[in-house]
Amino acid sequence: MFHELSKDNYFYAMSKNNEPKLKVNPGDTVKIDSHDCFTGQIHSEENAFDGFSWDKINPASGPVYVNGMKPGDVLKVTIEKIDIGDTGVMVTGPEMGVMGNRLKDMDVRIYDVNNDKGTVDFGGLEIPINKMIGVIGVAPPNADINNGTPDTHGGNMDSVKVAEGAVLYLPVYHEGALFGLGDVHAAMADGEISVSGLEVEAEVTVKLEKAETLKTYHPVITDKDGVYMMVSDKDLNLAVDQSVHKMIDLLQPQTGLSLSEMTMLMSLVGQTQINQVVDPKKTARFFVPGYILNHYNIELK
Repeated sequence: MFHELSKDNYFYAMSKNNEPKLKVNPGDTVKIDSHDCFTGQIHSEENAFDGFSWDKINPASGPVYVNGMKPGDVLKVTIEKIDIGDTGVMVTGPEMGVMGNRLKDMDVRIYDVNNDKGTVDFGGLEIPINKMIGVIGVAPPNADINNGTPDTHGGNMDSVKVAEGAVLYLPVYHEGALFGLGDVHAAMADGEISVSGLEVEAEVTVKLEKAETLKTYHPVITDKDGVYMMVSDKDLNLAVDQSVHKMIDLLQPQTGLSLSEMTMLMSLVGQTQINQVVDPKKTARFFVPGYILNHYNIELK
């Protein structure tokens, strides 16, 4: 069944206490309308912060309650389509992002998006768009987590891999999962070093299912290239290390390899990568190419 959810239904923190705005059955498809990460507060480059509230950042549309999902299950989210607006906002300034210690003034820019050509006009330089979802997740296990922070529930992972055609697997902690998404970008690079991508309004179409066999305690993504394990931590070194450990834990039992053999294989073909380095917790991902899964007949579903 097909459903639609308006961007009028949104929240700023993922929580088991958020009231569901839509209930669906496993296998249903939902088109989710979302605000940009500033909740539409910025309309021009000049005087952009007049009346601006920093409490209204990273709204996620939802939550969507998936009937039958229980704690211990894994929610399978197939990202079927991302449609974005024709303008996007970027912000950077003092104490923001990697360069914030050197920037003196707040700077806001609005850039045109050409969806027909698939480009962003950066002052005459055409940059390819790479549509992706910054905030996506389920209710966390215990305390509320604001949408600016990633963790095992997903949240603000800011991964360029959360894109059209990808499948995201999220551990479920509460009845119905309580799924939501927002903070869509027209373009963003790994790291998101300025603290923002090109922030846009969007309509995202997802299919929500219960994973058949995959079990994970961290977000996992599969796409045409392979599989990614996402881990967030205040310490980027720990996030990187754990993304490797958790990927090996996921795949090794299905290979017949010893732990030392699996470690050698991952050193040859696995890739340590970074999602973002600007949120309260930084997010690393470990990538294993699809031909490895094919060779060992590993099915992630």
